[in-house]
Amino acid sequence: MTILTELHQDHVNLNKLLVILGLKIDKLRAGDSPNFNLMADVINYIASYADGYHHPREDKLYDYFSGRSEALDTHLLHCAVEHQKLKASSIQLIEAIDGVLHDAVMPMTEFVNLLDGFVILQTAHLDSEEGHLFPLIQGVASEEDWAIIDGLLPQESDPLFGENKATEYIDIYRELIVDMNKA
Repeated sequence: MTILTELHQDHVNLNKLLVILGLKIDKLRAGDSPNFNLMADVINYIASYADGYHHPREDKLYDYFSGRSEALDTHLLHCAVEHQKLKASSIQLIEAIDGVLHDAVMPMTEFVNLLDGFVILQTAHLDSEEGHLFPLIQGVASEEDWAIIDGLLPQESDPLFGENKATEYIDIYRELIVDMNKA
């Protein structure tokens, strides 16, 4: 399994969570009150795993391939900027949800717009990497590159989608299974 395959699987898993958040946005817009604790768990997972592990792995991969082509470098620069925006967006949303959970006054439309913007930003980023950046990397990578990269990038078990799910993410996993099984 190459690093791009692993990163792609992370993207598939993150997209599943973004779909759940999209369903929660729909509930909020319909006037329902979704499980804010679950939303906080999802955002915390995205922040801790994606921002703390997934994006740093990508950044190291991207640094390795920097300078291989002008088109690739343009996308690498764009992606580095996106990673910073994604991290800031995660922090902003975590603070907003924490406020809602602690009875801070925030207009629901403002919260929904913040959550919707987060989902849109995350989804666009995943689409950009999958549709543009990963193919460009595959186009310049050799077998030797992949062997070197495997030694440079550590592997970590995903606390939500991996074999050993962390206790704090069990509710997210259960909700994900429920949402996936709805027809």
